[in-house]
Amino acid sequence: MKRIGIIAAIAAAALSSCTPAQQNPYPDAPKASTDTIAYQTVGLPSGATLLVFPCQQEKATKATVILPGGGYCFLASGHEGRDVADWMCRDGQTAFVLLYRFPQTDPGIPNTDAREAIEYARAHANELGNYAKVGIMGSSAGGHLASTVATHTDLVDFQILLYPVISMKPGLTHQGSHDFLLGQEPGEEAETLYSNEKQVTPKTPRAFIALSLDDDIVPAVPNGLAYAEALARDSVTTTLVCYPRGGHGWGFSDDFEFAQQWKAELKKFLSEE
Repeated sequence: MKRIGIIAAIAAAALSSCTPAQQNPYPDAPKASTDTIAYQTVGLPSGATLLVFPCQQEKATKATVILPGGGYCFLASGHEGRDVADWMCRDGQTAFVLLYRFPQTDPGIPNTDAREAIEYARAHANELGNYAKVGIMGSSAGGHLASTVATHTDLVDFQILLYPVISMKPGLTHQGSHDFLLGQEPGEEAETLYSNEKQVTPKTPRAFIALSLDDDIVPAVPNGLAYAEALARDSVTTTLVCYPRGGHGWGFSDDFEFAQQWKAELKKFLSEE
């Protein structure tokens, strides 16, 4: 089995075995690559942990806060976190990986962590590359958290989403992410509030969305594609890249069939204003 298949299997097994009381957000696998650039570990006021990856050039073009996925019950902090940050800071950016706390049915918990991470990135811009723009990136459930920040606040300049959970509506959502974020019966009001395709406005920041059409864990049509459609309706600049194969959870794995293509598209997106 290719590594991407192993990653998907690990993710599926972890999502099926998580319990709301689970406390370990940092699974051992999949791991980040061994040549990851040295990073600083910062404790945020909320109790979350922020990994700071310094730009490898004199001045950073942008900064991105990265939110790994994991169904709101574990964190795939390697291939959806540290590997991403390593690539970004080698490419002239400053990157942060947020090891956010699990909501355990309180969405305010990870949302507070994400806001504090963005505030830290802005407060330390001068010393970490003198960047002017800060964006947010998330994969899977981390994509839901990223899109929540992008639609519920005015804190970020751009958003990057990989195979994101977007909707919290029954029959459309990823049920595990829904239940860990909101509980099993949160009510229609809460589900609508955190269905981020319904929270887009013309002020929502520009977006990059990448997904596989054969994703059988977080279906693309009611999630990433519905979000792209909502952004288009409000004339929000959006780059959408869809691949016919790949499933869910490929992150920065080079075993993903279209790895080089989508990274090139992301590099182009990041080079734009």
